[in-house]
Amino acid sequence: MAQGTAERVSLEISDNFVYQRSRLAYVEAAELVRGRVLEIGTGTGYGVDIIAPCAEEFVTLDKYRSERVESLPRNVSFVEAAVPPLPFEDESFDFVVSFQVIEHIKRDKDFVREVMRVLRPGGKFIVSTPNKPMSLTRNPWHVREYSAEELRALLSCFGAVKQLGVAGNERVWEYYRHNAESVRRIMRFDILRMQWWLPAWVLRIPYDIMNRINRRKLHSNNRALTESIQMNDYFLKDVDAQCFDLFYIATK
Repeated sequence: MAQGTAERVSLEISDNFVYQRSRLAYVEAAELVRGRVLEIGTGTGYGVDIIAPCAEEFVTLDKYRSERVESLPRNVSFVEAAVPPLPFEDESFDFVVSFQVIEHIKRDKDFVREVMRVLRPGGKFIVSTPNKPMSLTRNPWHVREYSAEELRALLSCFGAVKQLGVAGNERVWEYYRHNAESVRRIMRFDILRMQWWLPAWVLRIPYDIMNRINRRKLHSNNRALTESIQMNDYFLKDVDAQCFDLFYIATK
């Protein structure tokens, strides 16, 4: 995941729509994890305090260090590494969690095989990623996005996969509709549909700039709505095309 970009979930209030949705994944995972837990994708580290109390040992891994990892609970350790591969022994974790990461991984099949390798028999991989049908435009930081069927196929090496999605109530949908209209107004200037054929590296800086401008403008124009969204405005349900994120639990 890119450091210092829109791909790092921030606590800025204009990002509240995304932040609250992202928190839900950690809170739901915390209800399941135990024993030795690996997180792939520390990000800014806001999930550490949610998962760590539920784990005997919590190892969190990222390509980049954040300020959060400079002061960690006693049962938490940080590993700086790019993946795949994973720098751990076979069958060394009871749970692996990875939220909003797999869409950034070029070798996604190798990534999943590595997760399978480090999980103990009966261990679980809890993964979230954007639901492709709900994306409003191309995100140049993503190598690919997945539909429900595509993520299920990627995880076919696991013995069982529970397919859930992150959905939202009417408050969430109202914000999404405002955002969709704002993005539509911006993208009408892309008459040559350059977002779909230009190399990703060309688009990343303009994407970050426009994404930040758009979110701050949405906040300015819809302050009460943006600030009112809470984590409990989101919930898990059986996956469908209108879920904002995919949330799958795969068992080895």
